[in-house]
Amino acid sequence: MVRKHVFISGKVQGVYFRVYTRDTAQKLGLTGWVRNLRDGRVEAVFEGDEAAVEQMLGWCRQGSPSSRVENVEVIDEPYRGEFKDFTIAPTV
Repeated sequence: MVRKHVFISGKVQGVYFRVYTRDTAQKLGLTGWVRNLRDGRVEAVFEGDEAAVEQMLGWCRQGSPSSRVENVEVIDEPYRGEFKDFTIAPTV
């Protein structure tokens, strides 16, 4: 099991990016959260099977249909197993 903390930049707000991220993460059996940042980026934490997390990171690099992803910063963190599901968190 792995944990990845990601920051996605580009045209990723106002294009249902968080909803698509949540739906994709749930389909892959991942836990964690996704939220908008006031600086225009999207931040997310994914926990789960390594192959599923890597598949999710690949999706993040493509994005939702109306988005335009310019950069995905990925930070490896220790797996914590602290989430029960995958949610959309409030903007910070």
